[in-house]
Amino acid sequence: MLRISGVVLPGNKRIEIALTAIKGIGRPLSGRILKELSINFDTKADKLSEPDQARLRARVEKELTEGELVRKVSMDIKRLQDIGTWRGYRHRRKLPVRGQTSRRNARTKRGKKKTGTSGRTMLTKT
Repeated sequence: MLRISGVVLPGNKRIEIALTAIKGIGRPLSGRILKELSINFDTKADKLSEPDQARLRARVEKELTEGELVRKVSMDIKRLQDIGTWRGYRHRRKLPVRGQTSRRNARTKRGKKKTGTSGRTMLTKT
């Protein structure tokens, strides 16, 4: 059971794939890290030796992962909103940020369609 950055890596998978369970590490970065440490890509995560685990842990700590990454992204969005950029405005209004049309699409970002009612609250008899 290999634990790196607070994440337990799946032991039955190849180490190249198992590293992608950590938020912020994808296939390309995983490959670069393993090549740098000269660890075989096909080694299962459970079969990694203790010295290799320690080297891998130390190398992954240098990257921006998990909570630090989430904090950085949210601070970047907050900065855009504070300085009043167009992207910050779009984030604030929960609209697509990267130029997509929002007139008829963007259901994922905008949420469920709101149609049929005027929005008024109706009084009910008690």
